[in-house]
Amino acid sequence: MTGADIPPPEEPESPHPVTGLDDVVHQRVRLGILTIAHEARRVEFGFLRTQLELTAGNLSQHLGVLETAGLVEVEKGYAGKRGRTWISLTAAGNTALAQEIARLKLLIARVETTNGQ
Repeated sequence: MTGADIPPPEEPESPHPVTGLDDVVHQRVRLGILTIAHEARRVEFGFLRTQLELTAGNLSQHLGVLETAGLVEVEKGYAGKRGRTWISLTAAGNTALAQEIARLKLLIARVETTNGQ
């Protein structure tokens, strides 16, 4: 099937779901950070680094992007004598994650619908 064989969408005035994906959220590592933080409510930097298989510097850069966008809060403190950094989602972060998941579900539904034809 070529691109010319694909029928037009049912509602031409509706934008394609991919247009609603947020570049800040959709990036693989940042989506992972938001998802883990959502599951854990508050997550330690080292846990994120291990789970996402990142260097500390790489994780810090992604957290900086998310923090600047207001999607996560970064809290520094101590556990005993060791410095720790905890990450939690903001209300905006929860909303952005929910919107991203909703858009992904729309994309999946489109693919599953066209696979059945």
